[in-house]
Amino acid sequence: MTSKRGFTLIELLVVIAIIGILSSVVLASLNTARSKGSDSAIKANLSNARAQAELYYDDNGNSYLNVCSTASGTAAAMAAATSTSKTPAEGGCNDVATAWAGFAILSDDDFFCVDSTGAAVVTTDPGSATVCP
Repeated sequence: MTSKRGFTLIELLVVIAIIGILSSVVLASLNTARSKGSDSAIKANLSNARAQAELYYDDNGNSYLNVCSTASGTAAAMAAATSTSKTPAEGGCNDVATAWAGFAILSDDDFFCVDSTGAAVVTTDPGSATVCP
């Protein structure tokens, strides 16, 4: 009686199919994790921008005017938030002497908005005002 050692072609194909299915599930989870990581970076940068804006407000005679356009920490944090967004044009900042608001687009096409009132919200339209909707 002779015994064959090894696997049949069917057994190998079944194992390869199972590995393929498992790898596709892992890759789908990885893409979700990347999106969430990018969104977290945007939210952290905008929260940092809010803290920087308050420092700017104190240093500039209790005024937010030009907080978005000067070379302050706020502008740097806004630039970091919009650079991790899909494109730099999909984020922005609006300011007047008494208020400011900044926003950036997230991976699901919603916007994360922070403003001088302390709001930090996810919205579908950031508008062009100095307060988050």
